[in-house]
Amino acid sequence: MQGRFLIAFFSASPSRRTARVAQKIADVIGADLYEIMSAVPYTEDDLNWNDSKSRSSVEMRDAASRPEIAGTLPDLTSYDTVFVGFPIWWYVAPHIINTFLEQYDLTGKTVVPFATSGGSPMGQTTAHLRPSAKGALLKEGRRFEMGETPMAINSWIASLGV
Repeated sequence: MQGRFLIAFFSASPSRRTARVAQKIADVIGADLYEIMSAVPYTEDDLNWNDSKSRSSVEMRDAASRPEIAGTLPDLTSYDTVFVGFPIWWYVAPHIINTFLEQYDLTGKTVVPFATSGGSPMGQTTAHLRPSAKGALLKEGRRFEMGETPMAINSWIASLGV
C-alpha cells in the first residue's frame, strides 16, 4: 500500500453498519475518516424501503436526485485513494454518494466503493457510480459482512493494487 487513504462513508440507519465497517477498514490501513452526512438527516420513516412514498424511495426512483451534504467537504488533494462506503439501496449506492463524488475533480485518484447490505449484492453499483467519478480510476466495489476480519480486509486491499 502506498500513498494516503481517505475513507468517506454514508451511514444513515440506526445500526450504523457502514460506519462500523468504515472504521474497521481505516484501522487496518491507517486511513483518515470522513462521514458523509445529509444536510437533512434521514429518519427511520425516510429509510422505509417498503413505503414507495418514503424519502429514500422517492430519491432512488429519480436518477438525477442529489441530496445535499451537510458541513464542509474534505480536501482530497493529499489523498491518492478514496474509499467510498455506503449501504446498498435498491441495488446501487444512495444518490448522496453521487453528490459527494461530483464535488471533486478526481483526475489521478483511485476510488474504491464498498458497501453493506442486509443481503443485496453490489449489482451494478460500480457502473452506476462511474459517471459521477470523472477522471478517477474506479475499482470494482465489494460488499462487506459485519464479521470481516482484519486479515480479510488486508487481503482485499492487497488485491486492489493501491
